[in-house]
Amino acid sequence: MTESSFDLRAGALVVLIALPVVAALGLGVLRWATGRRVPEAILSRTVRIAFSLATLLSLSLLASLFILGEPPFEADLGVWFEVGHYRFRWLLVGDRLSLLFAGFSSGLVWIIAAFSSRYLHREPGFHRFYLMLTLFGSGVLLVVLAGNLDLVFFGWEVVGLTSALLIAFFHERRLPVENGLRAFVTYRFCDIGLLSAAVWLHHTIGHSHLSTTPGAEAWAVLPVPPGAGDVVLVGFLVLWASMGKAAQIPLGGWLPRAMEGPTPSSAIFYGAISVHLGPYLLLRATPILEADARIRAAVILVGALTALHATFVGRVQSDIKSVLAYASMTQLGLIYVEIGLGFHGLALVHIVGHASLRSLQILRSPSLLHDHQHMEQAMGGALPRSGGHLERWVPAALQPWLYRAALERGYLDTLIVDQGVARLMRGLRWLDALDAAWSRRLAREVEGSDESTAIEGGRR
Repeated sequence: MTESSFDLRAGALVVLIALPVVAALGLGVLRWATGRRVPEAILSRTVRIAFSLATLLSLSLLASLFILGEPPFEADLGVWFEVGHYRFRWLLVGDRLSLLFAGFSSGLVWIIAAFSSRYLHREPGFHRFYLMLTLFGSGVLLVVLAGNLDLVFFGWEVVGLTSALLIAFFHERRLPVENGLRAFVTYRFCDIGLLSAAVWLHHTIGHSHLSTTPGAEAWAVLPVPPGAGDVVLVGFLVLWASMGKAAQIPLGGWLPRAMEGPTPSSAIFYGAISVHLGPYLLLRATPILEADARIRAAVILVGALTALHATFVGRVQSDIKSVLAYASMTQLGLIYVEIGLGFHGLALVHIVGHASLRSLQILRSPSLLHDHQHMEQAMGGALPRSGGHLERWVPAALQPWLYRAALERGYLDTLIVDQGVARLMRGLRWLDALDAAWSRRLAREVEGSDESTAIEGGRR
């Protein structure tokens, strides 16, 4: 590989990141400069052009890797700031994993942008939706093309913020705002794992840059800390971070509630891209998972429990979006099992196939009831019920209890919200009351001291 080809491909990575960012900034500046609504056609066309170009560029770079058989390449934009011994380096990496995710994600955002131009026609939040969609696409590209965990965290937060804002898109109603807040709190609670993993890698290794190991994976991976305890700690922190984004048990209660957002955003976020960033992070951390059997066992256990939980809970849901949300959780759980067992290629194929199918299902979910009625009329009766094999596997004495547990969503909401969060809030209120009482006491002491000083001054 010559220096000129390296520079050309590195520049292409920078352009790939810049395309949606420039589109988002252009939309925002145009709205601010004119002070008026930007025409819907301009909004939709701008986003579609940006992500169609990003798709073509990603797939072209991916094809060059396969055709030329070359290793991953980087685009190093240098150190952006330093604090003591810490340096934040803007580093992008192009490999078979990042470019595949970049091309696939950009293509799906382009499809959603085209679909939404008619689906959200004359919607009051049309401009806001397209701005959030563009920022989301920028965050996803930053996550998948980042060459270190520091930059992954930056894009990870952009994706989480835009997700919460689009769940609460219909903010005139109370429920979407509450569900968006719940998703945002879950994200923030689990993002502690990603940030802590980056900090610990800097502490043990001195950096969090992705690296390539000859003969290992076909893509860049996270470095393995030197100590066995450090490996376990970083592995479980990465697993915790991925669980929140991928809605794994016991943190998946936000996913069916996220369907309060517009149908196009539900398809792109919770059917196709956003939820698959959790498995993407695990694929980047495969050497850490393989370094300790306990981490792999935890990944398999989390995935298997999530798949079982979502399978049974999804069967008792009364609306199609909730059914699809739990179906997504089931498939994500199976992907976790595949990654834990070391079937990384199978997991990657599963991600692409599941994202494509689930996007299509969610996009057509508003018309599903209409299609269902037409099918019943054509057949002259009710459609046969699917999934009867599950009932044959479960003993008859256990079925009523399992049905009730499924209706209660496995009692996870009760345990987490009513027990965990409620007790935490009571504890915080008690600390707040204690702080207020201490402040009032301190204020009285200060006032008493001032009065004593004033009296002494009068006597003198």
